[in-house]
Amino acid sequence: MSRGFISLPDTPVYVLADATVPAAVLPPEAARGAVEGLVRCDIHVARGRITRIVPQGGGPDAPSEASAVPVRIDLDGGIVLPRLVDVHTHLDKGHIWPRSPNPDGTFMGALHSAGRDRVAFWSAEDVAARMDFSLRAAFAHGTCAVRTHLDSLGPQTAISWPVFAEMREAWKGRITLQATALFTCDIVTNDEPQFRDIVSTVARHGGVLGGVTFLGAAPDAALDLALDRIFMAAAANGLDLDFHVDESDAPEARSLERIADAALRHRFQGRILAGHCCSLALQDEADAARVIDKLGEAGIAVVSLPMCNMYLQDRRPGRTPRWRGVAPLHELKAAGVPVMVASDNTRDPFYAYGDLDMIEVFREATRIAHLDHSDDNWIAAVTTTPAAVMRLADAGRLSEGGAADFILTRARSWTELLARPQADRVVVVGGRTIDETLPDYRELDRLVAAQQEGQQDR
Repeated sequence: MSRGFISLPDTPVYVLADATVPAAVLPPEAARGAVEGLVRCDIHVARGRITRIVPQGGGPDAPSEASAVPVRIDLDGGIVLPRLVDVHTHLDKGHIWPRSPNPDGTFMGALHSAGRDRVAFWSAEDVAARMDFSLRAAFAHGTCAVRTHLDSLGPQTAISWPVFAEMREAWKGRITLQATALFTCDIVTNDEPQFRDIVSTVARHGGVLGGVTFLGAAPDAALDLALDRIFMAAAANGLDLDFHVDESDAPEARSLERIADAALRHRFQGRILAGHCCSLALQDEADAARVIDKLGEAGIAVVSLPMCNMYLQDRRPGRTPRWRGVAPLHELKAAGVPVMVASDNTRDPFYAYGDLDMIEVFREATRIAHLDHSDDNWIAAVTTTPAAVMRLADAGRLSEGGAADFILTRARSWTELLARPQADRVVVVGGRTIDETLPDYRELDRLVAAQQEGQQDR
């Protein structure tokens, strides 16, 4: 059942007439004549593929295979987006808030609540139920690809990775899934057998190697040693890297530069993504500029998680926060560092809200990080840039020959798109509208009930 503002005809051949498309998601030849980063065009669709993208009213309709004139759907200037890319999530933690809320809203409160919940409740059935719920929401909102971090600690590694593999297969053709191992860097040097097991698991599942640098602490020789071993393991196994970095308001948290140094030291050829990088915004301009230059030299991309970090960072009881918790996206982008934004956590102790809705993420990122009154191609931060990091050549863009996957909206401009949640959007996959019904939170009540039963048994 569609909740959208328009219905597509039950025909495999049609034209989305008078569409407004961000130039950043179009090939150069189709992006000419952009105004404020937007192009008016007609999009021709046949049997689930885009056959032509031409200027609005640009020539007669091409006949279909049956020699009939295709049906024209007049969008009246409505913005058409490709399905969006969510490069940093935590599907394994999603929706545990009702049974394990954050007691005080702080990062440490989140860490302790999530850790207790993992040990007590993360069976394969529990993780699978919450993952599938999250993916159904993401699909309904118009997401085409998701990278999730998976807690890879102790026995959880052997539980969550096989569940992820099952989800990746079950969702094939709807959402492309990738997974990154999430573990603290001290495991690398203090528990070598566990680190070897993590690397083996990631390689076996075609995943991404990760790691969390020490929260709020100044980097030291132990971190450098751990990074050397992580980079060597990634190179030996052909793995890309994705780190949680400096998620702190402590200016002395400077492991991002150590990661860049390690990448240069090892001449690493894979993709590297650094997530959060909050403390970079609090360093003096000279230090930040030096680090940013190194990121560019090392080919490291940065993803900011503005909703989650604004929720957690600078939270103190009875005190209004003084900063927004986001990485310096403008400075990074100006230096040529690939930048993106993503969902991060969803209804868990690290972020009590969210629904894996990338239009919401882009809207809030625009407001939080002042992406307006700036370049007009920031939409790349949720489309082509994360797709490139994930090695997904066709995701997050619209091109002739590509899949007819769209998000259709009534909004005709950036201000209209970002002023409202676009609750009446229409999601199209393979040329057909999908069922956009969101999953009901009541489905998850049984997981909370299981927790309550366990507490009574104790």
